[in-house]
Amino acid sequence: MSSGDSSPDSRNEADRTGAAAPARPLRRRREFRWTPILISIASVVVVFGTVAYFVGRSEQWPRIRRQFFNWDAMVDSFPDVLRGFWLNLEIWVICIVSIGTWALVLTLFRVLRGPWFTPLRVFAIVYVDLFRGIPALLLVVLFGFGIPALRIPNLPSSALFWGVVAMTLSYAAYATEVYRSGIDAVHDGQRAAAKALGLTQLQAMRYAILPQAIRNVVPALLNLAVALQKDVALLSVIGIRDAVREAQIYMNQFFNYSSYLVAAALFLVTTIPLARFVDYLTRRDRERRLQGGMI
Repeated sequence: MSSGDSSPDSRNEADRTGAAAPARPLRRRREFRWTPILISIASVVVVFGTVAYFVGRSEQWPRIRRQFFNWDAMVDSFPDVLRGFWLNLEIWVICIVSIGTWALVLTLFRVLRGPWFTPLRVFAIVYVDLFRGIPALLLVVLFGFGIPALRIPNLPSSALFWGVVAMTLSYAAYATEVYRSGIDAVHDGQRAAAKALGLTQLQAMRYAILPQAIRNVVPALLNLAVALQKDVALLSVIGIRDAVREAQIYMNQFFNYSSYLVAAALFLVTTIPLARFVDYLTRRDRERRLQGGMI
């Protein structure tokens, strides 16, 4: 037999070690990828199925279903609740802009060095300690009812305006600490390099430190935005006709709580995609840091 011919054993060996061989590990990887997903789905179905079984067997379930899960009431209340929910979203966007701006100013007060900036640092520290310690609901009530009742000339008397101010003051205290953690994560060599180039402290903060710090804390800031999206509903206690307030009005008229489920569903429709987007950015940020550490 010539050297160019191949024996059956050699062909079998080539088949075992050739291009067809990697197909089996690839199939295993696909199976491994789907197995946790299927287990998770099965677990969720079992848990919620068990809860539904025991709740459905309760003697009071028919009454609860009429009061909380009445489809006709949900359809009837949906237009008013949706109109209030659009107001929630408008307030949320305004609060995000005002909180981000005011928190950034407070952060600069907190991190600037030198004796001339000591009063600003003290003010920022006291502010953060004060407004992080007061529940947001109390701030909304105090500002929404208290300040308009003073009737101070040239001051707005709108409860909506002061409700937004209260939410801004409260959440800015948390956002300030998030910004500061991002600045602390930037290496001190960046400050030294900026100083060596002749930049002032404010210029170094603007061009060198802040861009890196904000990039470091984007996931944390978006988590605050998710929490804020729900807490905007606190303004309903001062009479703002948002989604929760509209649901409460419907409940008072018809003595049915199904409208609250409509409001809850609308909040979920916006909160869950935003939360998943935050998880995606967090995962990408972690991968970027790992790749940077490997270089």
